[in-house]
Amino acid sequence: MRRLIVVAAVAATVAGIALRRTMRPRLPAPERGRRLAEQVGCFGCHGPEGTRGTANPGRNDRTVPTFTGDIMMYADSADIIREWIRDGVTSKRAASRTWREQRDRGTLKMPAFKERLSPSQIEDLVAFVSAMSEPEPADPTAARGQRKAQALGCFGCHGPGGAFARPNPGSLKGYVPSWSGADFPELVRDRAEFGQWVEHGVSERFDRNPMARFFLRRAVLKMPAYERHLAPADVDTLWQYVQWARTPGRAVRRGGEEEGGG
Repeated sequence: MRRLIVVAAVAATVAGIALRRTMRPRLPAPERGRRLAEQVGCFGCHGPEGTRGTANPGRNDRTVPTFTGDIMMYADSADIIREWIRDGVTSKRAASRTWREQRDRGTLKMPAFKERLSPSQIEDLVAFVSAMSEPEPADPTAARGQRKAQALGCFGCHGPGGAFARPNPGSLKGYVPSWSGADFPELVRDRAEFGQWVEHGVSERFDRNPMARFFLRRAVLKMPAYERHLAPADVDTLWQYVQWARTPGRAVRRGGEEEGGG
């Protein structure tokens, strides 16, 4: 009897550890950066999630740049975004007399965060700003998937590019899972399961799991079933886009030309 009690206790401990690991939040870098950006005041000037720059009297451009459309005029790569965040200016802009005059005339000035944030925090901010710019895949099929995801409203919950983990009270981890994050493989094992989630709002594997069903039903935000809104090839193009989003160094299209992917 004593041996059975010990075995049961060990089994319960192992199960508890596994459950804690399953429920442990694993936020992707863009989401960590988004939350950090809110904490350090970025949205005070760049607007909510960097989408609406505030007025900046004195400068010719009149407003603080956004992280969406405007960003390409100021920072078209991760390296340049990193310079802006870390140093408050890029070396190229700092060498420009015209830019220095504009900076002096402006009411608002970009601060340097290198003394306030750690290198890893700066990298999270770089990931956030890069994701907000929503780069277009160089692969035509993935690009069609991106446009379909936009048309279906996927980026409303999953964030631009599906890269974020927006809060979702009542769900297992408290957020909507990212397509590019560490949670994704636990939710979607392959193309078949992906199709089930997209078409029916849940995979067969999760629908058979009582614990999974409990959290899916309790969550405020629920995955919609898109079956009635899909053409025959749509799931394949969406899958191709998600695979592209999960690929490090993915090839993107900027100004009609392909970059990256090397």
